Amino acid sequence: MIIPAIDLIDGQVVRLYQGDYGKQTTFDLSPLAQLQSYQAQGAKLLHIVDLTGAKDPNKRQTQLISELAAGLDVDIQVGGGIRSEEQVAELLNIGVKRVVIGSLAVKEPELVKSWFVKYGSDAICLALDVNINEAGEKIVAVSGWQSGGGKSLESLVAEFETVGLKHALVTDISRDGTLTGANTELYTGLASAYPHILWQASGGIATLDNVAAVRDSKASGIIIGKALLINQFTVEEAIQCWPNA
Repeated sequence: MIIPAIDLIDGQVVRLYQGDYGKQTTFDLSPLAQLQSYQAQGAKLLHIVDLTGAKDPNKRQTQLISELAAGLDVDIQVGGGIRSEEQVAELLNIGVKRVVIGSLAVKEPELVKSWFVKYGSDAICLALDVNINEAGEKIVAVSGWQSGGGKSLESLVAEFETVGLKHALVTDISRDGTLTGANTELYTGLASAYPHILWQASGGIATLDNVAAVRDSKASGIIIGKALLINQFTVEEAIQCWPNA
């Protein structure tokens, strides 16, 4: 499945290079119009990252996200700065299909597991942003990639499998925003090891060949942000390459 994405800072569509707030590109686009364009081209799920909220949870862009949800007919998943059950419930109540939880799953796994139990495994997607070291270990980063988490991807998956983990978004940080292609070896391995989890690939997508490579890795979906914003290809072309199931 093709999952177009936009990142938001203070209401503006932006992209960061490898998660670095100091390397920001701002696009002169209306967030709603951009998402509606993706919807019109056939997207069935849209991905929104509240980067303002990720940096400062007290400044989450909830009102904007509510307006985006109201203006769209397709499902959206939203991440960035989620720190409490109140925030999860708030997003679900304004029409968000799935809440994306990153750092908190590393820092407070028991809390996040309780949300799986209460809201169901379809309502939450884990965002596992990994740095892969020379030994091949996949270490999950936290806090907008500003610090290392010290936990391996496998250990976190094992922990959340106990509460029915179903959706997980995995980003190879070294590829994000680089347009150098996805780490398909990573997704092939995950899809093989955990076939019951719907893996969303993210980071580095530049061409339709990259899209096809992720499709062939058996990931269930692919997050595409920058490549669409700079018109490397269209959502429609990506869907032709990888039809939405």
